[in-house]
Amino acid sequence: MSSQTPPGETSTSSQRVKPKTLTTLQNAKRDQTPIAMITAYDAGFARLAMEAEIDILLVGDSLGMVVQGQRDTLSVTMHDMIYHTKMVRRGAPSGLVMADLPFLSDTDTPTVLRNAGRLIQEGGADIVKIEATAAKADLVQAMTDAGIAVCAHVGLLPQKVRQLGGYRVRGRDIDDASAVMRDAEVLTHAGAAMVLVECVPSTLGARIAKSIDVPVIGIGAGVDVDGQVLVMNDLLGMNPHPARFVRDFLRGRGAILQALQAYASAVRSRSFPAEHEGFV
Repeated sequence: MSSQTPPGETSTSSQRVKPKTLTTLQNAKRDQTPIAMITAYDAGFARLAMEAEIDILLVGDSLGMVVQGQRDTLSVTMHDMIYHTKMVRRGAPSGLVMADLPFLSDTDTPTVLRNAGRLIQEGGADIVKIEATAAKADLVQAMTDAGIAVCAHVGLLPQKVRQLGGYRVRGRDIDDASAVMRDAEVLTHAGAAMVLVECVPSTLGARIAKSIDVPVIGIGAGVDVDGQVLVMNDLLGMNPHPARFVRDFLRGRGAILQALQAYASAVRSRSFPAEHEGFV
């Protein structure tokens, strides 16, 4: 039995979509057009995401939890990330693909350059995402100087979940909000082409998006950022205990493609996230 669209190829509808680039995203921020981003871990879902005209595919280390069944992301390896990035690239040959640097893959400059380079050369990623505070500005600078497009992940950092004792909203007090804001500003100054901010009050998400020039993608950061990202499995209702910022877009619809299209539409109309799907 064969599928309608051969592996490694996109459907006719997805081929008509103009490929996204960092310039596309920068223009979207300038024009106040929200950016829709989701995670993807294999070729099939990557193809569907392209048909739904999703702007960015994130091969997240969240695969440790949603694909491998681990309790957190810390067991994900570079081998895992390259393997899944390759599959996503095959499913979305012209898509804009971002890949995570997994736990302990960014301990120093030679290590981060080697691993980020592998995500691009072996995996086919366009952008590399690093969980970072201002203390990692030198790593972001080194990657940028090497020609690597970097997305800095600030706010809640899942790779520190065991150190923090759980998943906690960041930036609820003045000092912590200032720290998250400084992280975003310092990492952007170091060369980050994008920022992803996770689990912060909606007001802080809006402040970060207004204070820096690069696109700011939020997850649990309110509606007033430059775009949204959700884990694919979460938006399809596959998580029995979803986070507050998750919405099941498959409910009431007959197909996964319709759910992805509904998600993209809700992001672009700013009807997602609603007030109750954010933090104060």
